[in-house]
Amino acid sequence: MSDALKHECGIAMVRLLKPLEFYKEKYGSAFYGVNKMYLLMEKQHNRGQDGAGFASIKLDTKPGERYISRVRSIEQQPIQDIFAQINDRINKELTTHPEYNDDVALQKRNIPYIGELFLGHVRYGTFGKNSVESVHPFLRQNNWMHRNLILAGNFNMTNVKELFQNLIDLGQHPKEYTDTITIMEKIGHFLDDSVDKIYRKLKKEGYKKVECSPLIAERLNVAKILKRAAKNWDGGYAIAGLLGHGDSFVLRDPAGIRPTYYYQDDEVVVVASERPVIQTAFNVEFDDVKELAPGHAIITEKSGKVSIKKILEPLERKSCSFERIYFSRGSDAEIYQERKKLGKLLMPKVLKAIDNDTKNTVFSFIPNTAETSFFGMIESVEDHLNKKKTQAIIAGDGGLSAETVTDILSERPRIEKIAIKDAKLRTFITEDSSRDDLVAHVYDVTYGVIKPTDNLVIIDDSIVRGTTLKKSIIKMMDRLHPKKIVVVSSAPQIRYPDCYGIDMANLESLVAFNAALELLKDNNKFHLVKEVYEKCLKQVDLKDTEIKNYVKEIYDVFTPEEISAKISELLTDDDVKAKVEIIFQPVENLHIACPEHLGDWYFTGDYPTPGGNRVVNRAFINFYEGNKERAY
Repeated sequence: MSDALKHECGIAMVRLLKPLEFYKEKYGSAFYGVNKMYLLMEKQHNRGQDGAGFASIKLDTKPGERYISRVRSIEQQPIQDIFAQINDRINKELTTHPEYNDDVALQKRNIPYIGELFLGHVRYGTFGKNSVESVHPFLRQNNWMHRNLILAGNFNMTNVKELFQNLIDLGQHPKEYTDTITIMEKIGHFLDDSVDKIYRKLKKEGYKKVECSPLIAERLNVAKILKRAAKNWDGGYAIAGLLGHGDSFVLRDPAGIRPTYYYQDDEVVVVASERPVIQTAFNVEFDDVKELAPGHAIITEKSGKVSIKKILEPLERKSCSFERIYFSRGSDAEIYQERKKLGKLLMPKVLKAIDNDTKNTVFSFIPNTAETSFFGMIESVEDHLNKKKTQAIIAGDGGLSAETVTDILSERPRIEKIAIKDAKLRTFITEDSSRDDLVAHVYDVTYGVIKPTDNLVIIDDSIVRGTTLKKSIIKMMDRLHPKKIVVVSSAPQIRYPDCYGIDMANLESLVAFNAALELLKDNNKFHLVKEVYEKCLKQVDLKDTEIKNYVKEIYDVFTPEEISAKISELLTDDDVKAKVEIIFQPVENLHIACPEHLGDWYFTGDYPTPGGNRVVNRAFINFYEGNKERAY
């Protein structure tokens, strides 16, 4: 994605199922869990750069011994920063106390961060301030071990206002108005309630107070707590939690919007937001890593018992297709093939745009995340050329000279590395005219490979705002003096805001929305904007389940091709000499490429939860009224 749209969050959880001495003997270190957490988090760095956090729990500690450790950072390299702090603390303890080096029991008792249960988080903040206090994991502390709750997640809730009010109705006084605090306090409320009920029952059974603590741990029903807490949640989420005594869970939303994968053997239980990071960190096969079913939780009890429990009734599966196109690591076996197919499926449109003139066309990609789709596109070009060569040879009916046959067979796709991003360049000047000039130089281009008779085809994975295309990429491509520039998006037109974890909170920043508005003006239909606004206003006090997405009417008047043509016009400055055409993936092709991941609300406006319609409703009202507030 050439636009600077930030990523979403990622989670990592590790539960060691053996005593720490086992890992010391087999792997040479009692810090095995800490090391694996570093790998899991670093390999999910793509999901969040605003901050990172890590928490650990030691099992079976004595009263007075610290059993929870946590470290968080918002430094420029937050993952490296937190593990540098952890490493420094561990090395300091080992240096100061040489007797710890070969005694795992002493290490566990005296060195923080060493334990059996770990939770990590990489963050991009879509809600709340970007301070260290906003970085996960969050901690809800209590002197009762069972009531300590550590929470981290990849999620956004669409109904935070309602959930916040629920807490107030319960008599609570939440310290912040954020979805993370709201969710943590909701789980915490039912956790406290469950502990209280078990404690009272144990007292009736004749147990002394001091005897109750381990029995509460045995009887606590995490699945029941989650069912009660999550009853009214609306959003996309993968929420991970640790309880102070050693239980843990990861819960996925009922529509499967946010991804969650897990792996289990007799040594470890591991959960992460992406499959390949587990494969790499633990050297396991693709089929060994399972996807957590929507509406289900993977729960690991303090005893080490692991179970998958249905917490919420699954909805129609709408796992996020944008994950597949852009956000997730392309090293996942399924995602790699899906991205290639997205590139292949675009070729008929590309061939039409260049009048089938592959001989005078150079193919390239920008940015690096579009490379896999580019490979798929080139495979389709090669297939096209092979058919063309076969037809030419057959048409020759055996009368072709060796020189002619060689000439026919020599044609192949012209592939060049045209654009290189200058990662060192920073647009530090805020004054518009000067800043625009700097933005125009974010990419360097390769000179000397494009002729004035050439088409230049550049594939991007997605186009959101189009700012970088207009201010930088198209202008830089035009300096190479091609006949035509064709920009290809492997994703469909992004028409609607997201509200489940990716930071697209308004409509007016989306180039497809602006193109539709311009078309309405061009066709004397701009009155539709006010009509849609009035329809949205009438829905403000309705229940989420009663709200309809009337914003679709803004787009329904035009074909996707008309909107694409207007986007091409909007993103081409007057000083660009080459003809510019922007091509988008049809939504139908997206479903062909990603048949198991049909969450397409960015492109279609078909939100997987009722709260999504409320968000797009509010986003349109905000746009019309000039309100710059977030829609959720």
